[in-house]
Amino acid sequence: MTKHRIYTMSFNSVYPHYVAKAERKGRTKQEVDEIIRWLTGYTDEELATILEDGTDFETFFADAPALNPDRTLIKGVICGVRVEDIEEPTMQNIRYLDKQVDELAKGKKMEKILRQGVK
Repeated sequence: MTKHRIYTMSFNSVYPHYVAKAERKGRTKQEVDEIIRWLTGYTDEELATILEDGTDFETFFADAPALNPDRTLIKGVICGVRVEDIEEPTMQNIRYLDKQVDELAKGKKMEKILRQGVK
């Protein structure tokens, strides 16, 4: 079975699109970075290194220091598919991030995006 094309794409090729989507709706790069840190456990320094070295999506999630266990609280549809129904873990993590950036762009409060107080 061949890997999905997004797995081999560099994270730094998609990251500017996340930021642009957020900024078009009055949100900030810092908020996008906060979502990424929450989801993956990367520090600002580690994220900067990843953006410089061209790490691909598969490695980005495989090497994540601490995937947030609360990411499973992320529900909804992204790209026509329910994120909670995606069986392949890497693809599900990618779609979790997509969903959170969408929520940011739609004006949700950060505490809701980061599933604070939701269980």
